[in-house]
Amino acid sequence: MSPFIKSLTLSGRRIVASCVRHHSLTAELIENMDKKATWDRFYTESSSGTTPFKNFEWFFGFDAVKDFIMPLLQNKSQPHGLFQVLDMGCGTSALGPCIYRHSALPVQVTCADISPIAVRLMQQHVQAKAIQPHHLSSQLEFVELDCTQLHKHFGGSSLDLIVDKGTTDALLRSKEGRAKASVVLKQCLKVLRSSGSLLQFSDEDPDARLLWLETEGQEPGLMAADVGVQEVGELRGMTYYCYQVTPRPVV
Repeated sequence: MSPFIKSLTLSGRRIVASCVRHHSLTAELIENMDKKATWDRFYTESSSGTTPFKNFEWFFGFDAVKDFIMPLLQNKSQPHGLFQVLDMGCGTSALGPCIYRHSALPVQVTCADISPIAVRLMQQHVQAKAIQPHHLSSQLEFVELDCTQLHKHFGGSSLDLIVDKGTTDALLRSKEGRAKASVVLKQCLKVLRSSGSLLQFSDEDPDARLLWLETEGQEPGLMAADVGVQEVGELRGMTYYCYQVTPRPVV
């Protein structure tokens, strides 16, 4: 079957998936977006055939959200060295490489995904395109990593910025992923510096997402967070938001 473009509709919210080869994958993707096997199959089938590689973007690309991300990478003194950025659940998005290309500050951009297929595709793509950073000291890497286990790759209070474009949404909308989404949020707060931020890009209404973030980001005596939201804009009839979560010292 030749590649086609398929819209996946779940709870009235649209997730656009491209180059899916088999109809059976759409139902599996909707119900099991928290599973590694689902994404291995998705990226394998999306990249097979003679079609040239193309970045797959959940919701939208870098240009739509650069004004939310890049100001956090400006005018900051980093006594600990490179500004540490994580693109969590990167898939084959160009988001991480674009941050690497456009940041005037020296950054270490880590693009992490649970699927080794996605990681390999991006490594090959970046090598073939010979992407160059804005700052010569900047670094870019792709790693296979389950985002419920960020502590296995990052130390506590070691990251300055975590970008989550659709990863938490995928977990929350899958059949068994809600508990994992809570674990991911807590992992993010543990590995962020006190001056750091988690940016979640989502189409979920603030009435629901803010309450979830405020509730799941609290552990009495151990963890607390401040949460804010800005509207990104409307695309294909859906309104998208940027949720900014910052660790708060527990006293």
